Amino acid sequence: MNKQLFTSFLRKFRILHLADKTRFYIQKYRNRKANKNFKLEHPEVKLPPDYLIYESFQLNYHKYYVQSKEAAKNLVQHFSKHIDLQDKKILDWGCGPGRIIRHFPEIVGNGCSYFGTDYNARSINWCSNNLKEISFNNNTLNARLPYNDNFFDVIYGLSIFTHLSEEMHNQWYAELYRVLKHQGIMLLTTQGDTYKPKMTRIELDQYNKGQLVIRGKVKEGHRIFSAFQPKQFMETLFSNATVVDHIELSPVGEWYPQDKWIIRK
Repeated sequence: MNKQLFTSFLRKFRILHLADKTRFYIQKYRNRKANKNFKLEHPEVKLPPDYLIYESFQLNYHKYYVQSKEAAKNLVQHFSKHIDLQDKKILDWGCGPGRIIRHFPEIVGNGCSYFGTDYNARSINWCSNNLKEISFNNNTLNARLPYNDNFFDVIYGLSIFTHLSEEMHNQWYAELYRVLKHQGIMLLTTQGDTYKPKMTRIELDQYNKGQLVIRGKVKEGHRIFSAFQPKQFMETLFSNATVVDHIELSPVGEWYPQDKWIIRK
């Protein structure tokens, strides 16, 4: 039985959450020495509880902190091509335990203000208590943010649409568009053509018709709720904005990079 069919079996019988929890403990055990060494070598680094790190990425302290800092630098490079990052308001939508936004004050500076929002109350509580240079908000799955219209200059969401239903794609995009300033930049990542090898035959047929592919039967928004977004679907979603860049990368080994969509309001 291949991985896709096995996962479908777990999803069908609604035991995927249990399997994911087991995977957490396996990662915790495998990375115990490396994580212990990281804490000894970097005692100044504030780290969230292990499960919060696992939920947002992988239970590897080096990847959570060091590689995420490089990812933050990469994002800033993309933003800088389309907007001057001086005295700007920047939102991390779906910030989790702050693995990306925590690096922005150091990397960007320039009088910018930083915000993070997430539906995981434990992540937001940790961020609020430990990342004082950033303003955090605990949203719900419902698409409503406590910000005024045209408030942000830059919004980004990394692997957030990838865990939402079609209804939530539409509602959350409308809400993000509302709080984005005119001429503001939004960067969102999706699971596009690169992920075709991971799809079942039925999913691939649906995807090739330009339809959003959903793997549900688990809590929406959780890491094991998965969505695959064909280009046609995203272009329709972004029809009221200008797509200034669509970045697709090829897989490297077992790493499947997500598409980056950059739009301007």
